[in-house]
Amino acid sequence: MSAASGLPGVTPGPVRTCVGCRARAAQATLLRLAWDEAVQAVVVDQRRRLPGRGAWLHPDQACLDQAVRRKAIGRALRRPVAGLPVGSLAMGSLAMGSGTLATERGTSDSQGA
Repeated sequence: MSAASGLPGVTPGPVRTCVGCRARAAQATLLRLAWDEAVQAVVVDQRRRLPGRGAWLHPDQACLDQAVRRKAIGRALRRPVAGLPVGSLAMGSLAMGSGTLATERGTSDSQGA
């Protein structure tokens, strides 16, 4: 049977796991985070086309807090990522689907380059 068969609990399309809460959800409802070599930072991959590994996250402050506390973003990307900001500014950039979360040195990029 296909995912479009209308069975309860079957989500059409790809399913990914949120690195924060570890819940499975449709890819369309999650944000993709990726390492951008050009800016040397973790960024929200709006087009979902950046090369390399991605980390999927609900656009929710609680999920971001859990992911940072568990160091799950760096683990998912398989690269060291230190000191992601967890304030409302970080969640604001996630909700807008743009912005840089942190640089490799762990400082916030407030200029939005």
